[in-house]
Amino acid sequence: MPEPPVKRTIAFVDGQNLFHTAREAFGYTYPNYDPKRLAEEICAAQGWQLQQVRFHTGVPDTHDNAFWHHFWTAKLAQLGREAVWTYSRPLSYQNQTVTLPDGTQHTYLVGHEKGIDVRIAIDVVSFASERLFDVALLFSQDQDLSELAQEIRRISRRDQRWIKLASAFPVSPASRNHRGINGTDWLQIDRATYDRCLDPRDYRPKRNP
Repeated sequence: MPEPPVKRTIAFVDGQNLFHTAREAFGYTYPNYDPKRLAEEICAAQGWQLQQVRFHTGVPDTHDNAFWHHFWTAKLAQLGREAVWTYSRPLSYQNQTVTLPDGTQHTYLVGHEKGIDVRIAIDVVSFASERLFDVALLFSQDQDLSELAQEIRRISRRDQRWIKLASAFPVSPASRNHRGINGTDWLQIDRATYDRCLDPRDYRPKRNP
């Protein structure tokens, strides 16, 4: 299948996954990235034409964690003003119990993201079928999306056209996971690239309740 001279690209960002990998790789303690700048940087380096950025994240309920609810609400609003398409879902919570070294047990509430990978997968498959992109750029290391790569290859064969999936993720010597999503091209984001794409705004409340 011929490779298109202009590779139309849509970026799909898993906000929580990107934050956790950047925290492990670079030590940042809050999501200080600008997803639009990151997508532009990656596309420019690859010679791709960025068409759209789609940002997905779980958001805690204000009663469960007012601090992070405020942060994500403000960040999502700003992204919307910058023409970034946003999708959010409430975090679900479960009790998790750990056994401490002295044998005692401690139970605490843990927030889990539900449905973000499913939403990304649905959009990628739908947009591929509608021929809206040539490259799907996934900012994620979530291996739950590896089946998505298989489906996109099936669509590529069916439609007899060139389609690429790439996964971009922060990495450093401190990172435990140096793998992208299976079945995609892996694009590692180093510290210098990430730091060129920081969001100058800090959406954290001044005081953590």
